Amino acid sequence: MLIGALEAGGTKMVCAVGKEDGTILEQVSIPTTTPEETIPKLIEYFQDKEIEALGVAAFGPVDVKPESETYGYILDTPKLAWRHKDFLGRLKDELKVPMGLDTDVNGSCLGEVTYGCAKGLDSVIYITIGTGVGVGVCINGTLLHGMLHPEGGHILLTRHEDDPTGGICPYHKNCLEGFASGPSIEARWGKKAVELVDRPEVWEMESYYIAQALVDYIVLLSPQKIILGGGVMHQEQLFPMIRQKVKEMLNGYIKTKELEDMDNYIVPASLHDDQGIMGCIKLGLNALRA
Repeated sequence: MLIGALEAGGTKMVCAVGKEDGTILEQVSIPTTTPEETIPKLIEYFQDKEIEALGVAAFGPVDVKPESETYGYILDTPKLAWRHKDFLGRLKDELKVPMGLDTDVNGSCLGEVTYGCAKGLDSVIYITIGTGVGVGVCINGTLLHGMLHPEGGHILLTRHEDDPTGGICPYHKNCLEGFASGPSIEARWGKKAVELVDRPEVWEMESYYIAQALVDYIVLLSPQKIILGGGVMHQEQLFPMIRQKVKEMLNGYIKTKELEDMDNYIVPASLHDDQGIMGCIKLGLNALRA
């Protein structure tokens, strides 16, 4: 059985073909330009692959509610050319296979729950920290949606006392994305994260913001595991700092076996940056079985 997978990002679209067990047989990357240029290339890639279903994890905001009149549309994205485009509908019209859709970060969460370090757990949070901050949530074995989908990158935080600039989000001056994303690090320190490895004050502040957010997610959603991915989290020195700060901020209020083993509770992504594609394979499988 061949399943198509499409991780539709704002910078690039990763197209792949995989098997039910998550094995990726091939994949290509197509730049995200305009819908008129990009979507025909996606269709051309999948047309001769003999896929039985397609899973799509898309940048957003995207309408993920099947009962909605605009299901599968990209909504009020900063990428103006994609605003209010019927993304999933165009793919369905041409490929004519069952399709499953979710957000890009929910796709990554699903990949880890199905094939990765969260396999066997039913309540998991996946957070990507890179150009932006996205949060994918699986609760009781189901990806969380609601009136739209979680926008956990925009929870409000307390500013670090030594932060000279504050957040850069145009909507909220004190949200996680504005404080902790890659562009925020560059705006604050004048260099990209990869150039700041030997600056401990950078990671002290970054871990402070991330730990605050994790405490909020823990007390509200009670996840069994928290997975941190994205470009910023390639700075592995962050993990012990985040774990220690989460422990201090919780201050003994919650006592569980998971929190007693922080090294296995707050963890890096485990699927070699393929968690999004593997989540798409699962979305496709779910659509086929439905």
